[in-house]
Amino acid sequence: MTGLLKTLSLLSSMLLTVSVSAQFRDDSSYADLYDGETVASLKGHVRELSSAMMEGRKAGSEGEKLAAEYVTDVLSSYGVDVLSPKGGEVFGLRTEAGDTLTSRNVIGYVQGYDKTLRDSYVLVGARLDNIGSMTMTVDGEPREKIFYGANGNASGLSIMLELARMVQTNSILFRRSVIFVAFGASTETFAGSWYFLNRSFSDTDNIDAMINLDMLGTGYKGFYAYTSSNADLNALLRTLTGELQPVLPELVASEPYPSDHRAFYAKEIPSVLFTTGRYSEHNTERDTQSILDYPMMEKELEYIYNFTLALANYNGQFAFRPDEAPEKAQVSEGVVAYYDCDQRPTFLNSSDPRQFLEKWVYQYLKYPAEAVRDGIQGRVLVEFIVNKDGKVSDAKVVKGVSPELDAEALKVVSASPKWKPGRCRGEKVRTSITVPVEFRLEKKGGRSGFGIKK
Repeated sequence: MTGLLKTLSLLSSMLLTVSVSAQFRDDSSYADLYDGETVASLKGHVRELSSAMMEGRKAGSEGEKLAAEYVTDVLSSYGVDVLSPKGGEVFGLRTEAGDTLTSRNVIGYVQGYDKTLRDSYVLVGARLDNIGSMTMTVDGEPREKIFYGANGNASGLSIMLELARMVQTNSILFRRSVIFVAFGASTETFAGSWYFLNRSFSDTDNIDAMINLDMLGTGYKGFYAYTSSNADLNALLRTLTGELQPVLPELVASEPYPSDHRAFYAKEIPSVLFTTGRYSEHNTERDTQSILDYPMMEKELEYIYNFTLALANYNGQFAFRPDEAPEKAQVSEGVVAYYDCDQRPTFLNSSDPRQFLEKWVYQYLKYPAEAVRDGIQGRVLVEFIVNKDGKVSDAKVVKGVSPELDAEALKVVSASPKWKPGRCRGEKVRTSITVPVEFRLEKKGGRSGFGIKK
């Protein structure tokens, strides 16, 4: 009997432990302890924008106004110039019932550094509103049903806010200026984007490209880019696939979801929609924070930042060719892009360029003494060609940091051992690859020595 009591006591203790552990696992604040800074920020934005207080952010509602005020406050705290009032730039929309719906856009601005291009713009937009709430009668009692819109579109807004922070922090790298707009009344025939283009912004002709961020929280289902088959944007997307990226979008020919990019398309402004597509919780009360994949959102954010930077620094203008079919893999002067190969080049039996960086570049890279002395660090992008015989040639710096770091990165990449060449349709081809060579200074053991952070 005594043994049975001891056993029951032990089981009770174990159950209590499991219950307490589960309680802590369900506590979001406990989970947040393990989040990085960016994930924590994304979670914080989604938490605010999809809270019950926002009441689903219906166009023209108090919840939409609160959301506009939140976006304004965050952009201001990040040092972004806000061009609209505290509650957003207000506009009216005539409804079918003959009433006037009052909605608002929030507009932020980061100036580019290039005197010849800073009056040209890359515009990044995200839908501010959702479908709101409704009152239902359950067992004779009124019950409010809130469509929180965590993925539609608190996720896209959150990524836009963190993108604005990154662009502002690194504004010295951006030739064109970048405009950020949270569009109100997007669910009402994209009224906010129409108003911005036709009534609010007087310099529409100088918007060179538009990036639309809508529903980006379910990346485990896929990550997509839709350009309305714009050949120039498609080419730029493919160029980025030749560089190391945390995640790559799938370029699709069919529109995943109608959104504010349509208003820019109507103005013949090249536009790209980034989205993770439709999902089962779309426009339901189950669209809450719990369905979002925040680590994937962080990867999408990094890719979208790199794409925004590439757009802002693009030489020339993007042509608007709406009737042109999506391009096939391009071969330029007999050189095929890395990601367009049927069989990609391999280094030490791996087709992942990180193997080349880890097993070769960072093994032989030396930090120039002058750069250490002056505290210079950064990422050098080196492009090179793997020839049909596996030899590396034509290495060049496509984005540099300083003469010393550029020369060191170029020297080590150029000295690469042979690769196994890439193939297209069974034939060996010359392949273009771009790799980011990171130079990071870090103190060792509290002393003043420095090393390369890999």
